[in-house]
Amino acid sequence: MPTSIIPATLRDLSYIAANLRPEDRAEIDCQLDGWSPALLALTALQGFAYVAELDGNPEAGFGAAEQRSGLWIAWSWGTRRMKRCVPEITRFFRAVLGPQVAARGAWRVEARAFAENELALRWLDRLGATRRCRLAGYGRNGEDFFLYDWTRTSNLGESWNHVSLSETAGTEAAAAGADCAGQGRAGAGSGTSR
Repeated sequence: MPTSIIPATLRDLSYIAANLRPEDRAEIDCQLDGWSPALLALTALQGFAYVAELDGNPEAGFGAAEQRSGLWIAWSWGTRRMKRCVPEITRFFRAVLGPQVAARGAWRVEARAFAENELALRWLDRLGATRRCRLAGYGRNGEDFFLYDWTRTSNLGESWNHVSLSETAGTEAAAAGADCAGQGRAGAGSGTSR
């Protein structure tokens, strides 16, 4: 089953959001009041947003959005078939998304994960993120989360941290090709992060 990464569209993200795997639905439910698949999809389109397709069907959305100068929030969520897309998303994160964000001057990229979402916690570790702290009572009903980050000065893991600004000049041009919709120009936005 081939997995491909494409620029996100409202249609694809809405489909994924309407068919979330239980772990992602629980994580989103305890962070957002009164959300809908369309609203989650619209929010996710801020910044860089991508979709992982499995056999041509959208199964996972992921990306990063700038919160303020130098601070970005990474996010991802998907359907029950998302697990099959994780290897390709991981490769894309390291090869394209991380360098894209670094090229935009990010000093810090944060992700928050529901403390009970073991898959997300393991994946963030594999992506080279640093677990900073437990966010006790972060969820609407007192659920605990963990805060992860990547920083430009960190020496942990194989991630965008090791890409200098001078090296990203060519990467930004390559990423623009993967970013046909001109994403990343919208400015600040928020997304459910992982």
